Amino acid sequence: MSNSGSISAVGHSYLDVASGTRLDAWFPAGASADAPPARSCLAVELGVNVDETVTVTIDDLAAPPADLNDAYLRLHLLSRREIRPHEANLDGVFGLLTNCAWTSAGPVLPDRVDALRTAAASVGQPVTVTAVDKIPRMVDYVIPSGVRIADADRVRLGAHLADGTTVMHEGFVNFNAGTLGPAMVEGRISAGVVVGAHSDLGGSASTMGTLSGGGKEIVSVGEHCLLGANSGIGIALGDYCTVEAGLYVTAGSRITLPDGSVVKGRDISGRSGMLLIRNSTTGAIEMRVADPSRWEGINPELHKN
Repeated sequence: MSNSGSISAVGHSYLDVASGTRLDAWFPAGASADAPPARSCLAVELGVNVDETVTVTIDDLAAPPADLNDAYLRLHLLSRREIRPHEANLDGVFGLLTNCAWTSAGPVLPDRVDALRTAAASVGQPVTVTAVDKIPRMVDYVIPSGVRIADADRVRLGAHLADGTTVMHEGFVNFNAGTLGPAMVEGRISAGVVVGAHSDLGGSASTMGTLSGGGKEIVSVGEHCLLGANSGIGIALGDYCTVEAGLYVTAGSRITLPDGSVVKGRDISGRSGMLLIRNSTTGAIEMRVADPSRWEGINPELHKN
């Protein structure tokens, strides 16, 4: 970080040899012009890709990314915890990234996979394709300290995982989203969603993002919250909130308050100390005052990673 506030980084990039299409960029911490990053892949050895060292300077994180290298650096900064979600502008990021086949031999354009397999077969090497996507899995580029990730395919580059975060097999964390402290993630943290310390997203719990259009309200989860299994939220939760298993609360959900009045979910968005349940007799969603002593929070022993 320079005195002017700009960010400069030296990275390593793969390009498709036939078209010159840039595929990715890797920016390991500590790399410099005097000690440039180095990596290798079978696709380069077989002549399907070429590689080069790249230098990127971002003068203003509030401005949209300029190109693929710029976009990848912003995703790295998030996963390296150098910035938090929403601290960098990612507008238009998908238009800058290349849709790659992420293979055991390196990233290649999807229509180059057959050529790669043929070339690899000549040297007795198999090729496995793990995904076809614009954003790779985080662990191939950044591994933050103090985390556990049961299934690496379910955490994208650009996820922000705080020390003490555990992402179980069915958990998922998108880019520009993640945790701010020790947390258990067995549900989905969608793009843009931030989860506070000591909160637990139960199995298959869902948080609504904004990538697919619709509302622009940022969904967030405060500290010491519990989303029960198969629950979901389209509103923000403050601290010490619990959502009953199986209950999905959206901005338009009609919710009965303790005084008997009925409001929409957007009217209580961000409030702390809520217990959100469904009345098993009437089917109505009710908000009650949460009793913090009823849930003791995540087990600290499980999050000393």
